[in-house]
Amino acid sequence: MVDNQAGDVPRKRSKSRAPFSLGGEEVPAGTSKTIDLPISRLSTRTEITMPVRVLHGAKPGPTLFVSAAVHGNEIVGVEMIRRLLKVISIKRLAGTLLCIPVVNAYGFTSHSRYLPDGRDLNRVFPGTPKGSLASQLAQVFTEEIIKRSDYGIDLHSAGMNRENLPQIRYSPGNEQASELADIFGAPAIITSPLRPGSLRQTADENNCTMLLMESGEALRFDEYAIRVGVRGILRVMAHLGMGVRKQPPPVASGLRCDSSRWVRAEQGGIFRSIRNTGTMVLEGEQIGYISDPFGDYDTAVLASLTGVIIGRSVMPVVNQGDALMHIARVRVPGTADARLSAIEEAAYDDPLFDEDEIM
Repeated sequence: MVDNQAGDVPRKRSKSRAPFSLGGEEVPAGTSKTIDLPISRLSTRTEITMPVRVLHGAKPGPTLFVSAAVHGNEIVGVEMIRRLLKVISIKRLAGTLLCIPVVNAYGFTSHSRYLPDGRDLNRVFPGTPKGSLASQLAQVFTEEIIKRSDYGIDLHSAGMNRENLPQIRYSPGNEQASELADIFGAPAIITSPLRPGSLRQTADENNCTMLLMESGEALRFDEYAIRVGVRGILRVMAHLGMGVRKQPPPVASGLRCDSSRWVRAEQGGIFRSIRNTGTMVLEGEQIGYISDPFGDYDTAVLASLTGVIIGRSVMPVVNQGDALMHIARVRVPGTADARLSAIEEAAYDDPLFDEDEIM
């Protein structure tokens, strides 16, 4: 187990595997170390760094990064990484695991999605050392993490006042990522085009096979999402031969989705949802209604397609055009409800999370 208090775990040096170098420091095989990659200084001269826990196994294997809080207010992945580190044994590890729980320290400490320069970090990759603050941070992550890794899992949540069903997204045409998405075992698996300037696009350009997990909501922990995420990462590591004990396979296959659409408010008012995330709906089915503050009228909100609700607004006060429900079209809808129920029940019955040490 990783020493959670000391952070670094000194062990006997391996004679067969070279140390892992990061940020000018070396991590001997069979040990772990936390390395602070310098980013910048605040106006108060306070140094801002990006801390990376490097677990460098004594046995050869791939390099996998797991990152969170690229958007500073999306904190659910921070807890996933904390719990993951509780169950990873450096003695058994093959390959190298890079854990970056807080990529955007600026946004994390200020509870903001953005950096102080107002930019979205996930739109400026691969970055440049002479660019904006966001661009400099992206450049450090690209050079020190992405280009050093064979695989990556980036953990996100929905934005403010929204929640997401736990879901895995991968780029079209990437068969290896598609296979890993199935192994991960999330309720929904979505083929999602690459966005210019995103971390995922930069990983793709550098031959780093990456999954992106979306789950929960900003500034909140979601126990279901956390359990799905931790177990999913362990399944991927076991599949990649990284020395993780054999993991139980998903109890059901995730829902495969190739397209999605937001249902938007046709008028302003008070929105009340009558369907939750993870619910299958039929095109034309009522999923909520909008009322005026006096209750003089109720306007039905209808599903625009048949599929699963993968995201929704949790803000009742809406204006015309606001996004209300995010519905993804499901390839095989007939067994969808049963599969979603089985995955959720398995997550809450998972014995991994009964151990006091992981909580």
